[in-house]
Amino acid sequence: LEENRMFTFLLWCILFVLCWPIAILALILYPIIWLFLLPFKLLGGAVAGIFAFFMFFILLPLYVLKKLVRA
Repeated sequence: LEENRMFTFLLWCILFVLCWPIAILALILYPIIWLFLLPFKLLGGAVAGIFAFFMFFILLPLYVLKKLVRA
């Protein structure tokens, strides 16, 4: 994760040297895009949790049978 941040910062520095207006625009637009995408990230986490909950109940009989066979 730390290497990814360093690589991103390095790419931004190169972009800033080569074409500073695009780099400044990216710096300004990044928080706005992040705020726009935040509800979708939260919704994705909720949907993943719901699927995990349903998967638990679908696979519950298999877990019970596995415990009974081992006992």
